[in-house]
Amino acid sequence: MDEAELKALTKAAKKAKRIASEKAMELHDLVEDRLPAGYEDLPALAEETYAACEAWAAAEANLKQAEVKGA
Repeated sequence: MDEAELKALTKAAKKAKRIASEKAMELHDLVEDRLPAGYEDLPALAEETYAACEAWAAAEANLKQAEVKGA
């Protein structure tokens, strides 16, 4: 794997982490500020947060695998 591909994987992992963090903050804000009135938003936002965290975990795994192969 060349340096450009490794940089692309690193960038993708950072972007996925940022998105997961943003979703986690949205979920936190919902719990802190809008419950119990906003309870109907909870399932969808929880699913979005879970999916974002899964995407981040996959991106991190891809990056680590590439780093191991490149080492």
